[in-house]
Amino acid sequence: MRYVYGITAALLLGGTAATLTVGPVGAQTAQNDPSVIARAAPRPGAPMSFADLAARLQPAVVNISTKQSIEVNRSPFPPGFEEFFRRFGGQLPENDNTITQRGGSLGSGFIISPDGYIVTNNHVIAPARDGATVDEITVTLSNRREYQAELVGRDVASDLAVLKIKDDNLPFVRFGDSTQTRVGDWVLAVGNPFGLGGTVTAGIVSALHRGITGSGAYDRYIQTDASINMGNSGGPMFDINGNVIGINTALISPTGGNVGIGFAIPAEQARPVIDALRRGERPVRGYIGVSLQPLDEGIADSLGIPRNRGELIRGVQPGSPAARAGIEQGDVIITVNGEPVTPDQTLSYLVAQQPVGSRIPVELIRSGQRRTVTLEVAERPTEEELAQIGGTGEEAEIKPQPEEQQSDSQRQAREGLGVTVQTLTPAMARQLRLNETNVRGVVIAAVDPSSDAAAEGLRAGDIILSINQRETPTPEAAAAAVEAARRSNRGTVLLLIRRGNNPPLYVGVDLVRK
Repeated sequence: MRYVYGITAALLLGGTAATLTVGPVGAQTAQNDPSVIARAAPRPGAPMSFADLAARLQPAVVNISTKQSIEVNRSPFPPGFEEFFRRFGGQLPENDNTITQRGGSLGSGFIISPDGYIVTNNHVIAPARDGATVDEITVTLSNRREYQAELVGRDVASDLAVLKIKDDNLPFVRFGDSTQTRVGDWVLAVGNPFGLGGTVTAGIVSALHRGITGSGAYDRYIQTDASINMGNSGGPMFDINGNVIGINTALISPTGGNVGIGFAIPAEQARPVIDALRRGERPVRGYIGVSLQPLDEGIADSLGIPRNRGELIRGVQPGSPAARAGIEQGDVIITVNGEPVTPDQTLSYLVAQQPVGSRIPVELIRSGQRRTVTLEVAERPTEEELAQIGGTGEEAEIKPQPEEQQSDSQRQAREGLGVTVQTLTPAMARQLRLNETNVRGVVIAAVDPSSDAAAEGLRAGDIILSINQRETPTPEAAAAAVEAARRSNRGTVLLLIRRGNNPPLYVGVDLVRK
């Protein structure tokens, strides 16, 4: 089970609030007025029991376990010695002290056909770490009968996988229509929490279209308070009619145990992926070639646009559909093919749903002006290909100039942003181990720990490429951008930050008050 630690009040209900009314209600009628609440309230005593439903469904839910081999290199040197030795140019002797350890994983799944096709999460049957290999996948039915399973296909992006066991006339369940699911509906979760075996829990749908990662075409979950724990991953979420409306995948918890916030992949998203994997095909998704950032409060304020509407283009892949359509870094995309971009409908989700080869309008905001471009949707590359687009960065120490040697522009930037900047010289670029030689920006040499820049995570060695989308190749340009923001009564500025060889990132930073 994937889980996130320590998420508290930051997760709030998004979108419009649901009411308890069945039909139109006058504006002056209370939401819980007796004239309408009686029609919306659950039937008295319903449900009396889930026993018959659970008995019918449990045989189709399976436990899944793996056996894995993990190659571990046991160094004969004490901790830290190798790094210390290399730092001073030493040559370490060859070390072949590699051993193989055994590991495994536990999770859940469910049978979707009488001939033994099984759905689960990819992370249930994936190698536990780098260097690990999965040697064996075992499926155990509710009657304790065991099978060796074959991996038919997996999809990392959606965290879904399909297995196959050899048998006939197996109990199975079908997908339902998760688009009809409403907040407050009863749901059952069946799975293998903590390796205990088939376990049934009940609850309600707490929220729909919930984002928990902030990005991705599949960051759109059903939230439930039905008890879900580690080991429930891959198990089905049933509605009150016994239809599979979700695949239990993640939970939020400060401890790793259930606190009533679990998440399931909706059937509407899972089913096309499962169908493709069963056919031996790779799921096809739309792609336009951009990297994204959600609009947090600081970024939205710096751009002067509302929060929770649109996503910021962090970067555009050269030669991609977005680049050919004229989309630029710093644009805010607000609609895709007429659909608004919101926290419930992210840009990644909307693009992924578009047919490959279709031409769609995209509405964006650039420099405060709205404009519309038309682009042709391409096919999303594999996760391995996408990973090669990004870079990795290494930290390097940049020492600030003494204050008495700093120019007026450097002082103005420091007083405005709370950071000390210096011109990026070729020597600094080598020190920062930058792959490119044409990076133009100012290097942060020091950060005032009491500033908003520090609170936003900026640190020495970061490169400011632009301020409010004005390039900052020199401290003078940075100071001018800060001063322009002050003159326009902007309390927040938008910085484009590069750290090492990682893709640039937009950060909204409050100006230091005079």
